[in-house]
Amino acid sequence: MDTITDLYEVENEEKQKALEELKSMIHRRLLTETEFAILQRMTREQLTERINQLTQQAVADSSLTVGLRLMSGIEQEVVYEVLGYGPIQTLIDDPGITEIMVNGPHQVFIERNGKLQLTNRRFADDDHVMRIIEKIIAPLGRRLDESMPMVDARLPDGSRVNAIIPPLAIDGPCLTIRKFSADPYTPNDLVNFGTLTSQMRDFLEACVCSRLNMLVSGGTGSGKTTTLNVLSSFIPTDERIITIEDAAELQLQQNHVITLESRPPNAEGKGDISIRTLVRNSLRMRPDRIIIGEVRGGEALDMLQAMNTGHDGSMSTLHSNSPRDGLARLETMTMMAGMELPAKAIREQIASALHLIVHQSRLRDGSRRITSITEVQRMEGEGIVLQDLFVFNRRGINEEGKVIGEATATGVRPLFVDILEAEGYKLSADIFMPSS
Repeated sequence: MDTITDLYEVENEEKQKALEELKSMIHRRLLTETEFAILQRMTREQLTERINQLTQQAVADSSLTVGLRLMSGIEQEVVYEVLGYGPIQTLIDDPGITEIMVNGPHQVFIERNGKLQLTNRRFADDDHVMRIIEKIIAPLGRRLDESMPMVDARLPDGSRVNAIIPPLAIDGPCLTIRKFSADPYTPNDLVNFGTLTSQMRDFLEACVCSRLNMLVSGGTGSGKTTTLNVLSSFIPTDERIITIEDAAELQLQQNHVITLESRPPNAEGKGDISIRTLVRNSLRMRPDRIIIGEVRGGEALDMLQAMNTGHDGSMSTLHSNSPRDGLARLETMTMMAGMELPAKAIREQIASALHLIVHQSRLRDGSRRITSITEVQRMEGEGIVLQDLFVFNRRGINEEGKVIGEATATGVRPLFVDILEAEGYKLSADIFMPSS
């Protein structure tokens, strides 16, 4: 058990409150008794030594009996207040935690192995939460106040951050951090996790390298961005890739990557740069591939037009409950572009632009699985014909609460198999054979 955990597991409520006040006092003394310029130049070791001196003085001045482990915990917390993100720094550092949810100052949840857990971490008050939020968004030039009480941002490691404050958040400032692995997952990692099979991996590699256009669909927290990252790892290193996101999260490993990020309006409500504007601008930047972190509005039309005008191999994600729902959402978002296009014309654009939809789900046991890989075949009458190539068959729940099932091919060869073969990918017929 580490010293930080000891600090938060003091059972006596009065002592816990006194320790919090002691920690706040040490932090205030550090800031008031040390010039800011000197504080900035201090190494971590020098800062820790200075905080140790202040802690010993503060404990001596108080009536509290504080053991060495608790004192060490207090010192470490003050270090995190200065150099990190306060009470949640240890949660950010824990590689097993995938999401951190601060619901006001006194309730912090985490997601571990796909399951939510209440932690013993807490903040002193609303102002304390606000200080940590400001520390996150300030380097990015984002603002958060009553006139703009919501913000999307990111941590230096690419983790996604959302913050919302009163009056919209009734119970106090709320902070949600979606963490990403420091070392991007590889295709083999997803196979080992059970997210997809080795046959699906080989098939998707051939599709990406053959410059097929695809969407990754799924619900919130289903792992769409992670899968998009893995798919992008198949892109050859000699291609120019442009990524477009609200908050830069993708971790592409190729050398020739241009990262574009949208910009919210300033205090006067001006100066915003939308995803749609960036998509249009990217077409003038000589991209081999365009990757949109998530399509959620009128940029859907620009993305489809790019796919239909020579920018093959483009990819994006969108929220949906199934591949069919994903196409319906894409149609709705295309209408949001304000072009007054008839529904059939939009569907024709979708059918001709897209080749593949990779649908991902977070199952009830917390595992994330690719539940279908679906080919977008053609228009037939007024609708688009879809054909599942791989599906995840669920067979129930075992005694430990784990979902029982396996992903298998449906036995159907895609219509675009000729494109794969022309690019040199002669996939074995066994890849499309269902498991016995």
